[in-house]
Order: sequence, then structure tokens, then C-alpha cells
Amino acid sequence: MANIQQVAHKAGVSVATVSRVLNSNATVSPKTRIKVETAIKELNYEPSMLGRNLRNSESRLLLVLIPSIANPFYTEIINGIENTAISNKYNILLCETDSNPQRENIYFNMVKNKLADGIISMDPAVNMQKLNELAEQYPIVQCSEYTEGGCIPYVTINNELAAYNAVKHLIKIGHQKIALINSDEKFLYARQRRQGYEKALKEFQLPINKDFICHTEQLEFEYGIQSMRRLLKLKERPTAVFAVSDTLAIGVLKEINANGLSVPEDIAVVGFDKITFSNMTNPTLTTIAQPMYKMGITAANMLINSIKGNEVESILLDHELVIRESTMG
Repeated sequence: MANIQQVAHKAGVSVATVSRVLNSNATVSPKTRIKVETAIKELNYEPSMLGRNLRNSESRLLLVLIPSIANPFYTEIINGIENTAISNKYNILLCETDSNPQRENIYFNMVKNKLADGIISMDPAVNMQKLNELAEQYPIVQCSEYTEGGCIPYVTINNELAAYNAVKHLIKIGHQKIALINSDEKFLYARQRRQGYEKALKEFQLPINKDFICHTEQLEFEYGIQSMRRLLKLKERPTAVFAVSDTLAIGVLKEINANGLSVPEDIAVVGFDKITFSNMTNPTLTTIAQPMYKMGITAANMLINSIKGNEVESILLDHELVIRESTMG
């Protein structure tokens, strides 16, 4: 493969001039630029990105922290991030943290050592103290998950309002005994979604029954099954369930069916996220649609702007209640 010296020799110019052409430097005359570009073409020269990035002290690499690759919620967001990154000549590295502090440290050190230019964090269990310290010197954006009153810009939806809309829909179609299947309330989104659930019940003077509130360790399908199993054993069982993720809601559907009951006739179900699978269930799942692809695009643009040294503001995107068969009697 040709090197920069050979290009310079063929074009009859210095190595510095070739470098200026490669970096689109305006000081090169059009005539010289054409000579250099012709030599590059004829020699099939490809400049070393690593060398260029080292000179500019940038890696053109964005880190995307996710707790688990298994959750389909992240797929669309990652697509949005990746498409935006690539169109801006960045690459992304997916970092599954597994909420493990040692792994997080490896990724944080990559940014400190200039092996990556910035971080988009989607991990609700990330060590916020360390992330905030890092954000004082390096570009960081939070996507979907964020910290209240923190200094890191974020893109998300109004989780409390979304949960309120979901539960209000169930009340409007006649349900009074509504269960909540929530994840761990150490996560902000879980606390906000419970607040939305309780707000809707209070507004319609319905009691908040502690037996109807389940907490799961994670969002996987199995936890939805387990929670629904517990709810079905109650003396007075709920007539509707609001689950804070579609993966949990799909587990709920499975357990209801396994007990010979039908959705929505016996129990109505609402999920959250509008993952692709939510339209493939039987019955199809009523859910809160998060604009996941747009969230990814927005997060990537925010991070790239931050890398360029621009001021970045937090953004709240719109959600939508998508009504399907699981609540249509």
C-alpha cells in the first residue's frame, strides 16, 4: 500500500502539502490540490485514520453504555445512535455494563485515555458519582435514564405522565382494580412510573392497594410471569395490569393464558415501550410508545455537539398511548 511520502513524490510536492490537502486546508492552491488528489487516486492511497485522529487528539469513537443487550428496548435506540454517528464520521462501541463497576471503570478509562471521545449512558444503575466527575471534563449524555438535578444533559420522555396516561385509559374503560408491575425503585423511571400510576388512581378516587403493586429485580419476561402468578393468588384479584415494560407485560399475558383466563375479558393488560414484539403477541399489546429511534438520533447529536464544545440542553420527547387488543373488550 502506498504511503504519504510516495504521494508527495508523485505529485511533486512536500509531505506537509499532501497532509494539508487531506485535512481540507484552504491554504493549498486549486492547481496543487488537483495534482495531489490525482496522485492519491492513481496510487490508491488511503490515509491512516489512526494517525489523523492522533494528530487531532480524537478517536472518532463513541461509547454506548447499556445494562443488557438482551432487552429489545435498546435495539431501536442503538440504530438511531449508530446511523447518526456514521453520518457524522463516528463509530460506536456498544458496552454492556451488566451494572458491573469494574466494567464501567474500563469504559470510563477509555474516555480518560482518549481512546473514545464521549459516552452515551443508558444504564440506570451506572455509578452516578463517577459519571458526574467524568462529565466535568469529558462529553457525556444520558439517554432514557437520567438523574434528577444532575449536571449531565439527557434525552428522555415524561415517565410520570406516560404512566398516568396508561392507567387513566384503564380507568376510563371501566377498571377499578388495577395492578402495577414495576421494576426496582432504585431506578428513577420506576419511581416516576409509580407516581403516574398513583396520580391516576387518586384523581378518580380509587384506593391504592399495596397488594396490587409488584416489584421485579429486572425487566425480563420471567419476572412478568412470576409477578402475575402472585397477583392471581390474591383473594381479590385485579381486573387490569399496568407493567412498566413490554417484556414484563408479555410475561403477564403468558401467565394469564396459562391459567385459562383471557385478555382483555378477564384481565386487561398495558405495557410500556412499544418494542417490536408487542405487536406479535396474542392478543396484541396496548402499550406506551417511546420514540426510541428518535431518542437515539437525539442522544448522538447531543453528544457530537458536546464533543465540538457546544452547550447542550436536555430534551423531553413525546410519548404516545397505542391502544391494541389487550385492552379492547
